[in-house]
Amino acid sequence: MSDFIQLHILTSYAPSNLNRDDLGRPKTARMGGFDRLRVSSQSLKRNWRTSELFEDAMGAHLGTRTKRFGIVLYDTLVAGGVNEKKAKDWAMSIAGVFGKGKKDSLEIEQLAHISPEEKQMALDLAQKLIAENREPAVEELKLLKHNQTAVDIALFGRMLASAPAFNVEAACQVAHALSVHSVTVEDDYFTAVDDLNDGREDAGSAHIGESGFAAALFYSNICINKSLLIENLEGSEALANQAIKALTEVAVKVSPKGKQNSFASRAYASFVLAEKGRQQPRSLSVAFLKPVRDDDMAAAAVTALMTQMDNFDQVYGPCADARYSFNALTGEGSFAQLADFVAS
Repeated sequence: MSDFIQLHILTSYAPSNLNRDDLGRPKTARMGGFDRLRVSSQSLKRNWRTSELFEDAMGAHLGTRTKRFGIVLYDTLVAGGVNEKKAKDWAMSIAGVFGKGKKDSLEIEQLAHISPEEKQMALDLAQKLIAENREPAVEELKLLKHNQTAVDIALFGRMLASAPAFNVEAACQVAHALSVHSVTVEDDYFTAVDDLNDGREDAGSAHIGESGFAAALFYSNICINKSLLIENLEGSEALANQAIKALTEVAVKVSPKGKQNSFASRAYASFVLAEKGRQQPRSLSVAFLKPVRDDDMAAAAVTALMTQMDNFDQVYGPCADARYSFNALTGEGSFAQLADFVAS
């Protein structure tokens, strides 16, 4: 039976546009018959994975998600004196290990998540080809690895359509963040003025536009299968604990970047409940199926969350072996203790 870690997070954002749809408006979803503000799990994971906090914490244990690795290899080969035609052929032979190459291009057709070990092996092979002035042998192109130490691949998985044997099942599941209350997306009408227009001939603005925004208190849920994470990381529990601690920190501190300069929408989580155990995981989103309506919305949301947790325990028995929470609204608990709890 797997060991699971669950995080239940409440984070409040002032008016902002954290995650846009195809029309540039904040993403929404209907839950309980009401419109809710939404931040997609894809947006959350991307911002966490590429944040300075995560990079500083995990250092060399991060992979590269790209379609353009062939360009890096091509540049390396050309810089080493290989002529352009050979460099293109050899680069795509190596990059093609990670996905089918595009016709007449140095890119592959889909994003591939490449581990640090795989990337270094590919670059080392390029240097070997430069030194020996030859094309890569078939055996040398066996660059994909089952065992690796890329924590972002271990956490969020990878899918290689051309080499499914080297797919990695994600050890971390991230729900879309949804507002605990109903929302109405509003429009900000704005103008921009030309600094060199003195207004004598044309008093109008140089640009007129609209930008959607909304404010929300979000509930988000993260579930980590620690047993699978350790397995994905070659059995290293120490590295798994380091990854869990880093993920927890970015989940409560890092905000999506959408319209950041326009809204300064940076926020820390106001409340976090962490749970550990071997029980089947469950979200607490049902606590907000009925939208929260209260003058003190944050406190009411915390109460709803904890009440739902208790009610699940009453019906199903204890749904976790151990719990820890902090409440930044009241100053109870601490992030340091939360980080130690999840990473032990």
